[in-house]
Amino acid sequence: MKKALAAALAVLLAAALGVAFGPRLAGWTMRQMYPRQYSQVVSREAGEFGLEEELVYAVIRAESGFDRKARSRAGAKGLMQLTEPTFQWMAGEYPPENGGLDMFDVNDNIHCGCALLRRLLDHYGQLGVALAAYNAGIGNVDRWLEEGEHSEDGETLDSIPFPETEAYVEKVLKNQRIYRKLYKH
Repeated sequence: MKKALAAALAVLLAAALGVAFGPRLAGWTMRQMYPRQYSQVVSREAGEFGLEEELVYAVIRAESGFDRKARSRAGAKGLMQLTEPTFQWMAGEYPPENGGLDMFDVNDNIHCGCALLRRLLDHYGQLGVALAAYNAGIGNVDRWLEEGEHSEDGETLDSIPFPETEAYVEKVLKNQRIYRKLYKH
């Protein structure tokens, strides 16, 4: 009984706040769910690699939820969830400005993650395909593009055989759309 009363009061309070503050409250709530943490680093690195900031935020939100100490079962680390070999590859080709090589360092991780995104976008030419490669790996995506089952033209993916990767691409694209709408200039 107490839980039902508390829930009813919460709904009434939310409705009252919605009427009183309307879109401002909704916008504030959405910005809490879709933050722009590490904005100076994201802005700098997105600019360096010619990426849209909203894309970088969308990837970080999908990969780590802005937890700079995040670790995956596959061994990916940091905000943009890079594996050790991928991090070393990007750091070797695009050395971080501070000379650091710490996967959990916000600057190093975002720098190498943005370098990888740029590399994948340049290689594939399409955001959805690049994001699939970011999640599933270049080898898998190259194989899918060669197979008529997943790509008719060898450039776009008609289907993604890994459900996790398919969901990941959709999630990042959705995040990007929301970031664009929330923070339009």
